[in-house]
Amino acid sequence: MKKIIVADDEELIRRLVSDFLTAEGYEPLCADDGDVALRLYEENPDTALLILDIMMPNMDGWEVARRIREKSDVPIIMLTARSLEYDQLTAFDAGADDYVTKPCSPSVLMKRVAALLRRSESAATAGKVLTVDALKLDAFAHEVWLGGKSISLTLKEYSILQKLLSAPGRVFTREQMLDDIWGFDFDGDVRTVDSHVARLRTKLGAWGAEHIRTIYGTGYKLEAGDGTEQTASKKQ
Repeated sequence: MKKIIVADDEELIRRLVSDFLTAEGYEPLCADDGDVALRLYEENPDTALLILDIMMPNMDGWEVARRIREKSDVPIIMLTARSLEYDQLTAFDAGADDYVTKPCSPSVLMKRVAALLRRSESAATAGKVLTVDALKLDAFAHEVWLGGKSISLTLKEYSILQKLLSAPGRVFTREQMLDDIWGFDFDGDVRTVDSHVARLRTKLGAWGAEHIRTIYGTGYKLEAGDGTEQTASKKQ
């Protein structure tokens, strides 16, 4: 479960954002001022993302972002009532990745969280070679090889395969894949995911049939199987 720090001096905002994060499967860690937010991050270096208000006691959100940026590139969203251009530019200069003004829809905020985490995860796998059995995905070259033979995939098929390879055994729901790969503003339905996975399986032949599993009513996962190779190495 990914940890997300929520720092805001308004209890109602903290509770609302935390409830939505929990419903989305995240673990919220709450702080009512900047000092506490910074300490929480130092105590939880595996934090996946921070949501910071700007105007907080003891230390404002800008300073929290600056101090965290000295040691980490963890994603940061500024959630604030301040809407002037100066405030936004200062936030981005401090290291924020996104800027959301209050009031905002919690559902939209959750989509922004998911999108930012998706970009962060993609950056983490960029330049890596992911291998399971005879299949190899080279994220740097954007190529897929199966048994030494190059496999031609569409961009969406490639993105689905990369997501499944990034976490063997993890179940990705159709909704997650739709949001992460097509974008949360896509107006199609989840059957789009099914049709692309079906074509991906066909192109990968026996390997696809053996390793890409359907979790009925939920989504898909990549099953590496016993004794198979699962590696992720940096591209040199």
